[in-house]
Amino acid sequence: MLNSKTPKLDLHGEELALVYALVNEFLKDNYKMGNKEVIIIHGKSTNIITKEVHNILKNHQLVLKYNLNNWNLGETIVNLK
Repeated sequence: MLNSKTPKLDLHGEELALVYALVNEFLKDNYKMGNKEVIIIHGKSTNIITKEVHNILKNHQLVLKYNLNNWNLGETIVNLK
């Protein structure tokens, strides 16, 4: 269940070339800590980072499922194995 303590990765202003490394490390770290749900903040302006994040998530071995946050389309909620 999402709450104020749900881990978040904010990618605002990051270069596209760094997104893969940042997301991958964030997911691995949270998996090791036993977190089952995390949030990736990508913004909603041009969707370039959103598309890259979703491409990473759809093939990531630690991800059960992911979806845009219905209340904030600038965030993706990720469920980890």
